[in-house]
Amino acid sequence: MSIFLRHCTLLFGLLAASAFAADEPGLLSGQTLYLPVYSHVYHGDPAKDGKPAQTLVSTHVSIRNTDPQSSIRLVSARYYDTTGKLVRAYLNSPVMIPPLGTHEIFVPRTDTAGGSGANFLLVWNADAAANPPIVEALHADIREARTLMFITTGQPIKTR
Repeated sequence: MSIFLRHCTLLFGLLAASAFAADEPGLLSGQTLYLPVYSHVYHGDPAKDGKPAQTLVSTHVSIRNTDPQSSIRLVSARYYDTTGKLVRAYLNSPVMIPPLGTHEIFVPRTDTAGGSGANFLLVWNADAAANPPIVEALHADIREARTLMFITTGQPIKTR
């Protein structure tokens, strides 16, 4: 095999390995996640008063530890309304989430304090670097004649 062919084979192997490694998430020792949630959703055409109809929804927040070996610590779960005002803190003290475990928070349909632009800021950390959690919110309004369900996903943000 020529030197050129060997170098091309080596280069292709390195590029392929780095492409697969780029798909793997990095281990982290903590982060802040922004999770958009809704107390209600607007729909339909505006009425005579100029406002569209709205449907109240419950919100089931799921913080899933994706690490099969390490626990993570949920440090805070703060719920904000559409204007950015803190509505409530959902944790009095940090909560350990075991490997592959889940911590859940439920906001009932009757809790309308958040509004259509509500959100959670969730802060987690770990004693040793771990896989980051998957954070989702399932919104639902389930009735006999219809069902409304959708999911929002947490995104990492930098805090200042």
